[in-house]
Parts: sequence; structure tokens; C-alpha cells
Amino acid sequence: MSAQDFHQLAALFPDEVITHSHVKDIALPGVDGAPSAGTFALITLDNALDHRRPSTLGPNTLVELGTALQEQRERAKRGEIIGVGVTGKPYFLVAGADLSAVKSLKDRQSGLWMAQLGHDVYSTLNDLGVPSFVFINGLALGGGLEIALNANYRTVSTGAGALGLPEAFLGLVPGWGGVYLLPRLIGPSNAVTVMLENALSNNRTLSGPAAYKLGIADALFEPADFLEQSLTWAARVLAGEEVSRPNAVSEPLSEENSAAWDAAVERAKKFVEAKTSNAAPAPARVIELLEEGKHFTKAQSFAAEDEALADLMATPQFRDTVYAFLDLVQKRAKRPAGAPDAKLARPVTKVGVVGAGMMAGQFALLFARQLKVPVVMTDIDAARVDKGVGYVHGEVDKLLAKGRLSQDAANRTKALVTGSVSKEAFADADFVIEAVFEELNVKKAVFAEVEAIVSPECILATNTSSLSVTAMAADLQHPERLVGFHFFNPVAVMPLLEIVRAPKTDDAALATAFATAKALRKTAVLVKDAAAFVVNRVLLRLMAEVSAAFDEGTDAHVADNALRPMGLPMTPFTLLAMVGIPVAQHVTESLHAAFGERFHVSANQQALIDAGIKGLWETAPDGSVSIPASTLALLSFGNSPSTEQELLLKTQDALAEEIGLMLAEGVVAGPEDIDLCMILGAGWPMHLGGITPYLDRVGASERVNGKLFHPAA
Repeated sequence: MSAQDFHQLAALFPDEVITHSHVKDIALPGVDGAPSAGTFALITLDNALDHRRPSTLGPNTLVELGTALQEQRERAKRGEIIGVGVTGKPYFLVAGADLSAVKSLKDRQSGLWMAQLGHDVYSTLNDLGVPSFVFINGLALGGGLEIALNANYRTVSTGAGALGLPEAFLGLVPGWGGVYLLPRLIGPSNAVTVMLENALSNNRTLSGPAAYKLGIADALFEPADFLEQSLTWAARVLAGEEVSRPNAVSEPLSEENSAAWDAAVERAKKFVEAKTSNAAPAPARVIELLEEGKHFTKAQSFAAEDEALADLMATPQFRDTVYAFLDLVQKRAKRPAGAPDAKLARPVTKVGVVGAGMMAGQFALLFARQLKVPVVMTDIDAARVDKGVGYVHGEVDKLLAKGRLSQDAANRTKALVTGSVSKEAFADADFVIEAVFEELNVKKAVFAEVEAIVSPECILATNTSSLSVTAMAADLQHPERLVGFHFFNPVAVMPLLEIVRAPKTDDAALATAFATAKALRKTAVLVKDAAAFVVNRVLLRLMAEVSAAFDEGTDAHVADNALRPMGLPMTPFTLLAMVGIPVAQHVTESLHAAFGERFHVSANQQALIDAGIKGLWETAPDGSVSIPASTLALLSFGNSPSTEQELLLKTQDALAEEIGLMLAEGVVAGPEDIDLCMILGAGWPMHLGGITPYLDRVGASERVNGKLFHPAA
């Protein structure tokens, strides 16, 4: 590829927000009091926007960076500089490729050019004629982290909060050297963790210290003087006073490292199969590059990465992933449809939690950690209260042991969480949430008791998953202050909050709920008060189709595996066991009462509940699963079995019907909100783009509703 090709590609993006490469010459400090050893060229990547807009890499940005690096290579030849470093603006190195630019590439050739451009620029960094350094001062994702991997040396800040290679999550591969360089730097097992296990686990990232511990960086410094310390360290490296840690994997591979490589590949295959049912092309391509690339030269691997990127950028799965990640998770999630003016929100300086069970304990811990305000739990007796507070303190101790909290933070968090047998403790609370039994009269009684104690401005919140918020508010003196505040389990992990507005809920209560959700670092979606809201209604409709097919005589393995082409994070019967059969049955009964026969109440599930059986499957020592004969004896079946294809089609049509009805009822503002809820609350696969585009693509929307959910797509 020629330089002209790069400029031709860059010209396609006249509106790109360019991350500029600012070059500054620095006289490196001398070692042990010696005079400066020479001039060091420091390149700072900065898009000239504040911290709300991370620096990204589009074609024009890469051309500018490549030009700056080529200039430094010429200076190095002339003996003008002794080293080159790259760092970023405050809080960011680079957040990776500009997905807005990448998704607009119209043909495979342009995608190939984009891939080759990145490799060309980064290879220059690795071949300057003088040592190259990258100082990871903040967030470094995807192509941002690959800049560092292509340098000779790396430092990282303890304050750098998000490092990773999320490409498999985004429908791509780490295509600017990551697949080749990372396993050779930190070992293939650790590379699989970063490239696949972290990426496909809700895009988990590494902190600066964690990245250093893995060997991604050679030195770790505090943020207050990170750049100064990094430059001093670079001076010591150039003077021969520091030796970076050796790469974990030799090249060519030793017999021992070859076996470790193969083991890592096998682990990756099993993980991806379990996580995606091999329905997503990008993770499979990462594994392919890793497996085939064991004996590749760098040039061979980089060429294979180019081809993989070009192929994947042309797939519908990549475009769907960009819609899900960029348009929904990154954009719509930050501007919730229908949320009132944030200025109406009231301050929350103390939180009350009604109940002291497991869910209540999760609430208390989350509110204390994120809001850093007093949280008081209540229950009917001291034993329950003490157990609930003890649970929170125990969870804090676990976080401390894992290094996720300092001792001071742990002590402060514990001190914030207290308990009481009297709801009088809520008298000065600004926000009270209930975590009691899922029964309407119980919740109404709780709120009546709390309302008699708290101030008129105190927000009352229910975590109900299926009951009517309107009915709960019916007898309150101030029904306008009651909101639904529906978390998903586990509370600390799941990012979604369904915020429910009942007919009398006022804007101040709603604004406070949204502000609180944001402070809790949750993504809030406004939903109308309708049975089961969004996620549970969609999931239970799906489960109803599968359980009905099973009851009608469909083989259990067929019923449980029919939806595998969707690539869902778990099979229906696995999800049923995780949620709990009694819980799923209870919510289904509520939905059946609200919506009728669309929500099949399974007699077989009730038989399992009556017998105290928690799951359908029994796992044998060889890993195979079957239904025990004793369980089968409790069940009864019809004589109308379905094939996998028939059940998949029926489920697709059922989902299209239910979502069409939800939109007609105004449960959410639009199909995008249902997509967002399912991605964040149910783990709907990113590569499917969202449940409504998926139903459009497979024809269910038109079969059932006569129209697409996204007609302009």
C-alpha cells in the first residue's frame, strides 16, 4: 500500500474529529546527577476536546501520527534525538479506533486500507532507529493499547482505569498488532484473558496496576508526577541503568511454550463456545489468528490481521455491534429518553433500605460505596438486621482482600451501613427503597408505614420486578413521590436500572431517581408502569415459548438448544435454574394474569417446585447433562413436539409480537430502549445489534406485525 492510498482513505473522512500529534523536545534528565543525555521527542495525542470526548483514531489521525513518527525517524538518523515517547491528554492515552469512521467504510478495500494504515504507523513506532516509549497515562483501549504494545518500552499510571483489547466484543479482532504482540509479551494464557475472556465479559478492562502485574508495562508510577517519573525512567533505560522485563514467550517457541500456547487456544475455544454458542464471527476469528499465528513471523501475522479486519468490517454483525455499542450503550444510555430536567433532582444525603436480606444487602453496599452517604437497613427483628449488616461488612472485607478497596475506604464503607429494628431510623432519609417479599399487600403496608415517618420530600422506591407501581401508590398520601427502581441481579454487576413512572409520579421524584441511578453508575431507562416492565416481560415470553414446547412433548435437549443460533449467554433451562424456578413461575403467573395465554404457566415447572427440585438438568462426570429418571417421573407431556427450527421460528415470532405490543402500549419511548434494556439487563449479544434489529433481520417483525421495527435501517 502506498502513502497515496493512505491519503485517499483519509480524504473520505473530512468531518473526522482528529486526535493531533503534538511533538515537544525535552532534555532528558541525567542519571545520578549527570548532565542531560540528550533530546527526547515527546508526542502527545490530543483531540483538543475536554475529558468528555476521549481521543480516538481515525484515518486522518493515523496519517498525522505516522507523519510525525517518520519525521522523528529522520531526526534520529541525523543524531538529533535519542528516543521518542508517546503519551496522551489528561485521563486518556487513546480510546481506540473511531467507530463512527470505521462503520462508514463502504467497501472491503477501504477496510483493508484502514487495517494496513494502522499497522504501517505502528510499525514505524517500533523502527525509529532510537528506542521508543509509550507512557500510558490513562484509558487505553483497542488501538490505543496497541500503540503501547508496538513500542519498545511502556510505563503505566496507577490511575489508568481502563486498559484492554475489546475488539472481540465489538465485532473485530485486535488488528494492529495485538494478536501477535500480546501473547509474546505476557504469555498466551494471559493474552486469552485480555483479548477474549475480559472482552466478552461485559467488556471488562484492566487497571494500571493490573496491567503492570500482567507484564503489559515495564514500570508503574503514581499519577501526580507520572510523566516526570516516566521520563526519568526512560533516561535510566537509555543510560543502561534499567532493564525492562523480558517477554514471556520466546521466539521461536520452545516446546514448553508451544504446549502452553495450545492449551490457551483450547481454553479460548471452550470459553467462546460457552459464551456465544459460536454464533459471533469475531471471537472465532481471534482464536483462528491466535492458533494459526503460533509460528507466524510478525509480518505474516500483521498481514493476517489486515485480512481479518477487512473481512469483519464488511459483516452485518459488525454494523449491528456498532449500533448496539455506539448508538445505544455509548450514546442513548447517556441521554435517557423521557427523563426530566436533571435540575429538578433533590439531593440524597441518607438512604433507607427496608429489609435486610440478600437483595437488601446488595442495595446497601452499592449505595454506600457509590453515594458515600449513610445507609440504614431495617427488618422485623435484631437477628435479621444484624445478619444483613454483617453481610455487607463481609462483602466489604472480600473487596479489601481482592485489592479493590483500600483499608481506609473499607472502614468508611462499613461505618456508613447500619441497621435498626425501627423504621424511625428513616426519619431524615431522602431516599428509601424496599427489598421485601414480592407481594403487593406486603409492599403497600411497608410504604404506608414508611410514609408516616419520612419527610414529604423523601423519595420512595420499589424494586418490584412485576407488580404494579400504580397499585402500590394508590393509598399513599403522596403518591407522586413513588418510583419503580428495578435493579438486576447481581446488583453490583448488572448495569441496567429500569426506572418506572406511575401515572402520579412527579418530575422531581423521577429526576431524583435518574440522578441517583447516574451516581450509582447505572444506566437508567424510563419505562411505563406495565407488568414486568421490559426485560422480564421479554425474557418470560421467550421462556414461555420454550416451556410450552417442552410441556407439549418437545425433547428437553431440543427445547434447550433451539435458540443457540441467537448466541444468547445461556440456554433457557440454565437461565431458569439461575433465576430460580419459583421466581420465574411467580412472575409468569403475574404476566399470565395481565396478558393471558401468551404467557404459558407450566404445570411441569410447578411440579418441580412442589418437589423442591431447583433445576431440570443433572450433570454427569463426563460433562453431559440429562434429566434424572426421578424428575421425569414427576412430569407429564403432550404429543405435539417441535423441531429446533420450528421452536426457533415460534420464539422469534412471539418476541416480535410481544415487543410490538409493548411499543403500542408506550412501555418505552422506542425500540432502541428495548434494545438497550435487553443488552444491559439480559446480556443480549452485541453482534446481534439489539433484539429489534435481529427480529427485523430474521423476518419476524414483518411476519407478525407487517412492518419493521427499524424501517429506515
